[in-house]
This record gives sequence, C-alpha cells and structure tokens, in this order.
Amino acid sequence: MNNAPLMPMATAVWLVENTSLTFEQIANFCKLHEVEIQGIADGEVAKGIVGYNPIIAGQLTREEINLSSKDPSRPLNLQVNEIEIDSDNKKTKKYIPLSKRQDKPDSALWLLKHHSNLKDSQISKLVGITKNSVTSIRNKSYWNYNNLNSKDPVAMGLFSQKDLLEALEKAERRVLRERKEKEKI
Repeated sequence: MNNAPLMPMATAVWLVENTSLTFEQIANFCKLHEVEIQGIADGEVAKGIVGYNPIIAGQLTREEINLSSKDPSRPLNLQVNEIEIDSDNKKTKKYIPLSKRQDKPDSALWLLKHHSNLKDSQISKLVGITKNSVTSIRNKSYWNYNNLNSKDPVAMGLFSQKDLLEALEKAERRVLRERKEKEKI
C-alpha cells in the first residue's frame, strides 16, 4: 500500500527534526517534494507546524527509521494497521426531545388500537416506555388514561416505518406459531 502518512507535512517536520534520514527518503515517505523537505529543514516551509510523531501514531517503527537511516537508498515503509470495523448496525438509542416524550403514551395507545397483535414488550421497545406503562394503557388503568390522544408514532418520528413493519412481521410469526401449537393439541 503506497498511502501517505497521516498529516504528511507535520510528519515530515518531525522526521526532519528527529532523524538522520535523507530529504529524499522523507519526501518519498510523506509524498511531498524534496524541495519542500529542504524548505522544512531551512525553516522556510511549514513554519508553526508542530511535528507529528509517526512512531506514536503507529505509522513507523523505530527499527524502520534506524534501518533507513543506515542505508540512504532504502525507502521508509508505512506500517499499515489493518483495523477491522464491525459493520453490525447496532441500534443506538435515539434522542427524543422533551416536547415529544409526553407523546409516548399516546403512541402506545395508537399501537394498541391499530396493531393489537403486538406484545406489550414490543410496543414498549418501539415507543421507548416501560412495559408496565403499556400494560396499564391496555388495561385502561394508566394514571392519565383519560387525557391520552391516540397519535401515530411513525408520523411523530419516534421510530421508523421499517421498525414498525419488522415488529408487525415478528408478531405475525408469533401468532402463526401459537395457532399451530393449538392445532397440535
């Protein structure tokens, strides 16, 4: 891989100040022109740029610098750290503004009315309220039940239509499974 190091100018400043590498080696490693490296050494280029240590950054090793310092024709090799990024789309809790939090029970009521096959635990997970609250809304024993207004949670942005469809599919599979179990008996 022939990539330049992170912050090549700052890396070049550090290499000029802290190593005995040739200007050509530094220029090739940092993907800069040799004249720029000469200018850094003369103090004409990169004034005020703080050197960036490529050893601490994991882009070079002390051994690599020493080997190249002893042999002026040897190029510096960028150390590549292959980091595997896990692409599992883990759901993060979405921030719900204070003004919308009071709408959560209203949304639970809407889900109970329009999608009665959803379990209380599914509704509580979708809307973001406790299962006990959902159960009390279903039983009409919620402390503020008389003031609840059924509101579509997708339209209010509490969760996406995709999330709702996934929950409905899961509930449908559960209902079919329970039906099959009853038929066996």
